[in-house]
Amino acid sequence: MVLNKYMTKKIHFILTGGTIDSYYEPIKDTAIPLEHSVIPKYINNLNLYNSVKFTEVCMKDSRALTRRDIKKVLDVIEKSSDKLFIITHGTSTMPDTARYLKANLKRKATIIFTAAMTPMAEFTMSDGGFNLGYSVARVQDIEPGIYVCMNGKIFEPEEIVKTLSEGRFSSIFMK
Repeated sequence: MVLNKYMTKKIHFILTGGTIDSYYEPIKDTAIPLEHSVIPKYINNLNLYNSVKFTEVCMKDSRALTRRDIKKVLDVIEKSSDKLFIITHGTSTMPDTARYLKANLKRKATIIFTAAMTPMAEFTMSDGGFNLGYSVARVQDIEPGIYVCMNGKIFEPEEIVKTLSEGRFSSIFMK
């Protein structure tokens, strides 16, 4: 495959909160979503060749997302002229939202969900930056569809499961 090194594709980021966009609250021993996303600043500092767009739908723990929030994500994609999307999301319900989009999306697009197990804003060893970078690289070269990119692997919405004991996602089909 020959790639045109001068051709860049626009990537539309849809932000919903989750641990990737949170801070650690020691008194509650949990991550609390920030008021606004740190993802635009992070991505803009990378000086990507791609043009980017950001839509902040909400800033919530994924367990607090409502049907209305998830429908709003779907509406943003349906109304957008963009073809490449990266959705940042909390890990607890990310597979559910990916399956919802797969069942309800009426247009052709490449959509990647990604997240982090530790907040990006406070932890230099957060997996968030890697997962975002991996998603940016992959969204440009995979077939249209809905995927989840975590831990250096692409998953289909139907197969992905959060494995708490391993601190990562895996496929229900993997041994």
